[in-house]
Amino acid sequence: MTITNRFQRVGAIGAAAVLVFSLAACSSGQEEATDASTDTTNAAPAEADEVLKITYIQKQGDQQYFVDEAEGAKAQADELGNVEVTMVDVGTDSNAAITAVNTAVAQGADGVAIVVPDAKIGPQVAQILDKAGIPYVASDDPFELADGTPAPWVSIDSLTMGQQVGEKAGELYVAAGWSADDTRIISVKQEDLGVCQDRETGQLEMFTEVAGETPDVVMVGTDNSTPAALSKTGAAITANQGVKHWVVVGCNDEGVTGSVKALENSGVAADDVIGVGLGAYLACKDWKAGVESGNKAALYIDGRVDGAASVKVLVDHLRTGDPIPAETLGKAVMVDADTWEDSGMLCG
Repeated sequence: MTITNRFQRVGAIGAAAVLVFSLAACSSGQEEATDASTDTTNAAPAEADEVLKITYIQKQGDQQYFVDEAEGAKAQADELGNVEVTMVDVGTDSNAAITAVNTAVAQGADGVAIVVPDAKIGPQVAQILDKAGIPYVASDDPFELADGTPAPWVSIDSLTMGQQVGEKAGELYVAAGWSADDTRIISVKQEDLGVCQDRETGQLEMFTEVAGETPDVVMVGTDNSTPAALSKTGAAITANQGVKHWVVVGCNDEGVTGSVKALENSGVAADDVIGVGLGAYLACKDWKAGVESGNKAALYIDGRVDGAASVKVLVDHLRTGDPIPAETLGKAVMVDADTWEDSGMLCG
């Protein structure tokens, strides 16, 4: 197979189409695209018995969501047959991500799914893969080409996710009967990531809409890891003595869980904390153990389904020649201690 001959980019992406898949576990099926998909390549379909090589580049591959995503990608490859998936974890290193893209080209990858550590490298990623004629999708975090055209994307809209979290946090705040005077909102995130900024925007805007007021917000900047959230939140608590109630939202489950744990360590009772996570894979551990926790709810996002969808859209394109959908958007489910098992999610 000659990669540079089989796949050649043909101009800017056209009108976006949306392929919707359910991220609720127990529902891994995919629905038909509702509009014509984006034509990204002139593709000669692969032979049925040809083994396709997909490189899946992830950031922070040790986090549970991305571990699940890798499992889903490999399981989908097995199901499709004659598909090999190579997972590459680049942490948060953008230079390592570029190196991984170049390595994928050198090793003859047929397709690339990539979770960019920073959307700023998107144009370079696209340029390398376009030049090599290798189709690709942005998994989880969107990025753009040099001309501003979005890369084909598989994930959930970050603003929408944030709105779901903010709505739930607002509902719990109202139900608790708290007031803004003695409450603080902790917003924990990696501050230089656009997806985190979008989630925070959705969280705070929807919280205010539901609650009718917004307590003072304490910004906690982290690297999106639990240890960083734990240590940075400790300092924030010290700087906000006398606060009685705390609402915690963030960019991911690691951040929310770390901040909730810091509040617990400082002596704040679970009843005085409303933590609404994003992912649910860490929050569920308290619920599974029957532990009283400030983790009151979380938006369940199944990384396995996201990983499977990224592989499937690439393989479908490679085998049929049909264009890759511009967007493959997912759904997420809000769960809590009473509902997480019924959602079908697995809790490690």
